[in-house]
Amino acid sequence: MLAITGATGFVGQAVLDAAAAARLNVRALARQPQDKRKGVTWVQGDLADQRALTKLVRGAEAVIHIAGVVNAPDAAGFEAGNVAGTMALVEAAVAAGVPRFVHVSSLSAREPRLSAYGASKARGEKVVMASGLDWTIVRPPAIYGPRDRDIFELFRMAKWGVVPVPRIGRASMLHVGDLARLLLALVPGGEDVTHRVFEPDDGKLGGWSHDELARAIGWAVGKRPLVLPLGRRVLDLAARADRMLRGAGARLTADRVGYITHPDWVVSSAARVPAARWRAQEGTREGLKATATWYREAGWL
Repeated sequence: MLAITGATGFVGQAVLDAAAAARLNVRALARQPQDKRKGVTWVQGDLADQRALTKLVRGAEAVIHIAGVVNAPDAAGFEAGNVAGTMALVEAAVAAGVPRFVHVSSLSAREPRLSAYGASKARGEKVVMASGLDWTIVRPPAIYGPRDRDIFELFRMAKWGVVPVPRIGRASMLHVGDLARLLLALVPGGEDVTHRVFEPDDGKLGGWSHDELARAIGWAVGKRPLVLPLGRRVLDLAARADRMLRGAGARLTADRVGYITHPDWVVSSAARVPAARWRAQEGTREGLKATATWYREAGWL
């Protein structure tokens, strides 16, 4: 029995798919009632609901903690979801005697000074490290794939023929299906993964420049877009405009500008997952193409 938070989200749905393929039983936390799904027992509640967390982790062999706040109006919003929420789940897992805890953080935790989001993810990691649990922390880079709404913005702009990107920098990429496989591969634990922090990617040495990625997304949607490099000041203005237009639903926020303009979001070779445990299977160009197809079939593009 696996206990999973964030199961209704982008990454969580991929983990449920992978768990179903492996015929694993899952108990999953969800704020709202969910449709029945084979192999999944839904627990209604959130990370602030201690009773729900107790029910979620009871008898579980491992917890996979995916839930987190990626957009919030202020630092307190990130703190509540990514620090206090993680602490509540850790306390429930310790009380229940859960033997294994796999925590999904973010590469942004590596540079906590750049954003309130990254700072909150870094503090969440410290909570897990101090828990006394048998833990592993995963810091994913940019994640893409079916159901994603963040990198989808770049697909939509590529279809329009113009992709604005930060002026400088490189970033690693990872398909959501590969991340889901990794999280399940970490569940058994072992000396090679216990008390380790991993930074997985697609295997592309040196990551992707923003220009390379924008052109690859353009290729995926059948376009040759104009790639428009933007400086920090322009991106800050764009974030204000997005906030005015979409309010709480804005995808480009001032906090997000703080970390996307950092020049180095390439995973560290010292934090790679042991190859005997996991390797990425999805090449990013092919994965972007398949993702564009999913967006079209879903009516997003």
